[in-house]
Amino acid sequence: MQDRSSGFQWPAQWTPDILATLMFVVQDGRILLIRKKRGIGAGKVNGPGGKFEAGETALQCVLREVREELCIDVADAREMGVLNFSFACGTIPEIRCHVFMASSFKGTPSETPEAEPFWCPVDEIPYDLMWQDDRFWLPAMLDGKQFEAFFTFKGDRMLEFSLETEDCSGKENQALSPSPSL
Repeated sequence: MQDRSSGFQWPAQWTPDILATLMFVVQDGRILLIRKKRGIGAGKVNGPGGKFEAGETALQCVLREVREELCIDVADAREMGVLNFSFACGTIPEIRCHVFMASSFKGTPSETPEAEPFWCPVDEIPYDLMWQDDRFWLPAMLDGKQFEAFFTFKGDRMLEFSLETEDCSGKENQALSPSPSL
C-alpha cells in the first residue's frame, strides 16, 4: 500500500448523502475528459459520471451516465477506486464516488447539455482546470493502481486529504510521506 496524507484522519462514522460515479476512457496515450456544464463542479474539467438512480449498481450507473453525457457505450469498464468527499461549507452534500477506467467504447463522443467532451494527451491533463484532488489520485489510476481516498473541501478548495493506493497485482508498496503542501 502507498499512503499519502495531509495528516488528516477521516471520521469513523461518516456516511455519504450521495453515491456517484466517474469514468475515464484512455486510448493510445489520450484520455477522454469533459468540460462539465451543470451541477456540482460546473465549469470544471472532469470525467463523465453522475449520481446513482434507485436500485443501480456502480457499474450500471457509470454506463448510463456516460451514455447520457457523451452518447457512447463503454465496453470494458473496470472499477479502479473510491473517492469520499466531505464539504466543510455544509451546502454541498457528502459524496462517495466510484471511479472507473476503460479503453474501448462504441459511438462518437458528442456534446450534450451536461458535457462537452475532448481528448487530451495523458501527459497534458489540465489539472489546473480540475478539482484539486484529481492531481493526487488520477496519476495513480493511470499507472494501473487501485485507490481509496478521502478529501475535505471548503467550496472548491481542498483542505485535507488521505489517499491509499495499491497495485492491481496486490503487491504492497512502501508508504509515501505526507505532502508538504496542497
